[in-house]
Amino acid sequence: MPVELKVPQVGESITEVQIGEWLKPEGSHVALDEPVVVIESDKATVEIPAPAAGTVSKMLKQKGETALVGEVIGYILPGEAGEATAPLRDSDRSRSKTKVVDIPKEEKKPEEKQEPRRSTVVMPAAQRALAEHGLNVNDVEASGPGGRLLKEDVLREADRGKKDIVSSPRLTAVTSAPADQPVQPAPAKSGARDEEVVRMSPMRRKIAERLVQAQQSAALLTTFNEVDMSAVMALRKTHQDVFLKKYNVKLGFMSFFVKAAIEGLKATPQINAEVRGDDIVYHNYFDIGIAIGGGKGLLVPILRNAERLSFAEIEVAIGEFGKRAQENKIALDELKGGTFTISNGGIYGSMLSTPIVNPPQSGILGLHAIQDRPVARDGQVVIRPMMYLALTYDHRIVDGREAVVFLKRIKECIEDPARILLEI
Repeated sequence: MPVELKVPQVGESITEVQIGEWLKPEGSHVALDEPVVVIESDKATVEIPAPAAGTVSKMLKQKGETALVGEVIGYILPGEAGEATAPLRDSDRSRSKTKVVDIPKEEKKPEEKQEPRRSTVVMPAAQRALAEHGLNVNDVEASGPGGRLLKEDVLREADRGKKDIVSSPRLTAVTSAPADQPVQPAPAKSGARDEEVVRMSPMRRKIAERLVQAQQSAALLTTFNEVDMSAVMALRKTHQDVFLKKYNVKLGFMSFFVKAAIEGLKATPQINAEVRGDDIVYHNYFDIGIAIGGGKGLLVPILRNAERLSFAEIEVAIGEFGKRAQENKIALDELKGGTFTISNGGIYGSMLSTPIVNPPQSGILGLHAIQDRPVARDGQVVIRPMMYLALTYDHRIVDGREAVVFLKRIKECIEDPARILLEI
């Protein structure tokens, strides 16, 4: 009896998800708890494991379609992998609607040897794919267990045919012409103006919703400053090898800015607060969100109680966030909360920007690319590695004075890192 593949509960207040990639298409064998399909919510991407070992017999929802939590999106026909490779009985074939096709013998030609007769089991999904692409079962090489023809076999052959057509040279018929008359090439076609319509993922829709919410509900303003990175770069160069050997992680710039931001927030608690109705809520802890580009969009995992973390613990945590973000494995709880956010557009080459606050937070620090620029030092013009800083804040509870003090504190801590350790 087929086992139902249902959409699990993926978080509070989430009632609908979008179907992502089917990791195991129809006809594929799966082990117990092996990922079968990816689903996307507005907060995270989740893989649904197989509730039983067997064969994916039917996919009720295709990629891009929506489904409700608890809805059945497919079926798995139970059976061990070893059983799946054994020859099917006639009764099994009729139950699974699998069609057995006898490939007729080709007529023997004088110069060619006659091919031996073989039998191929065509899976239902492969049968539909053959009809869609106008292919014959004789044209496709079966790779499934026991000589089964799978859907991916048909798609692979169809893609190969498309590539052959694209790569084949274009033949142009040329009529006879005088030897001294050059052959005119065929006129080139005008440039294509195709369009592709792709449905927004739930996460992208949520990001868009939050950004619009921030613009509409808060009085956002951005203040800038610049910082000389010479001291931090020299400190990293001096201690990088020892740090890497001891903690098995590189000493980056972000840990310095997290520590500096905490010092700035201590000096200006309004930026570490939020508006809640008619009240201002001041947070006496520092949960720092780190904006990370993931496989499905921008994610902001949280460093909880960052004031208690060492440089090494911050670097390890950020490294893990980045790795799991690319694999879409950030947990929902890691994205909730946060009292302040740091976004580093400099890794993409951004020179200057105005980041948008992540509500209900009241501030976000934007980091940018480090560039050698001429600056005045002790009456002399020298070249120093400089970075622009941008603080976007909610002007409802943060005044310009607090914004300037915050950035000045960041500048002092980065240009003289000993201040961070001495807390002066």
